[in-house]
Amino acid sequence: MARDRSALERLWQRDRSPAALPLMAVGAMYRGAIAVRNLWWRRMAQTAEVPVISVGNLTVGGNSKTPFTLFLASRLQARGLAVAIVSRGYGGKRPAARATLLANRGDLAPEEVGDEPAMMARRFAGPVAVARRRIDAIAMLAARGPLDAAILDDGFQHVRLRRDVDLVLVSNERGFGNRRMLPAGPMREPLSALRRADAVVIVASSQGAPAGIRPAEMEQLNRSRVLHARVRPRGLVTSAHGGWHESPPMLAGRRVLAVSGLANPASFHAMVREIDADLVGVLEYPDHHSYTSADWHTIAAAARDVDAVVTTEKDLVKLERFPFARDSLYALRLEVSMPDDEARVLDELILSRLPARKITRGAAQEVSRNAR
Repeated sequence: MARDRSALERLWQRDRSPAALPLMAVGAMYRGAIAVRNLWWRRMAQTAEVPVISVGNLTVGGNSKTPFTLFLASRLQARGLAVAIVSRGYGGKRPAARATLLANRGDLAPEEVGDEPAMMARRFAGPVAVARRRIDAIAMLAARGPLDAAILDDGFQHVRLRRDVDLVLVSNERGFGNRRMLPAGPMREPLSALRRADAVVIVASSQGAPAGIRPAEMEQLNRSRVLHARVRPRGLVTSAHGGWHESPPMLAGRRVLAVSGLANPASFHAMVREIDADLVGVLEYPDHHSYTSADWHTIAAAARDVDAVVTTEKDLVKLERFPFARDSLYALRLEVSMPDDEARVLDELILSRLPARKITRGAAQEVSRNAR
């Protein structure tokens, strides 16, 4: 299955390929359906009772949405705002309730709520909620107490809900591929959808990697407010005694097996190499893969001749239940950074969209300092 995904990824990077012709016909129909849906919801979209900030993208996978969502939520929280993260919970079984709260740092299994929300609940010191209709999650959160803003993880295509700020992330390395619509290419929407965005954030994830954004595409991006961010390794996370523990990324020179269920595992492998680990093997599974006992046996067999197994945090929430040897399974923790001047622009953009009564004293003082 990983080989099939890799073949499709290679096809998505080509401008012309006879194999893409049948997919292009399907992509044209998909594009038309998206246009009709967006036209409908432009008139019928609902408004939440609290300000909404969306973090999303135009392409499938590999754009660092979840790390950036955590970065933004923590940044706003540090400025005195009551912030919650809202997710669709892709890959999880639908609970009976219309919305599910993950407020106890990972008290629900990823199989129930999705791997990314379960991981974010471990990372974020605030509420994370899951609902198919994100407005239901926001209503539940608002009913629990004061809420200054809700951040939608992967929300750009959720046009049925109006938002106060729309942020679109673009991978500096992957760009937009062949710019064709799914399934002939990686595009969820055409580039013209950027008209809805308040800012475009170009995210670099590999040191020294060539840019995948073409000059003509960059010209189109520059019609919006463009910011820049970097995702890089921060530490290693282990699971023990029901909790996660972070340590410095000290795997230099050690033989490592990388295990992941990602849309774009290449950037993960590059980051493992960035911490100077000796990457001697990889096991790739489909995005949001639910690991089985058979998978664990495969991983354990492949790990016999290595010093450590390194995975992602969203995979760790699913792998930690298996009996790996002590100090053998690590997740690579990533952090997002932005240039100070661009981070201030982002702060001002968001805080300027919040009603004055919603801005706490600490946030207001921050805006005042940034304006000087």
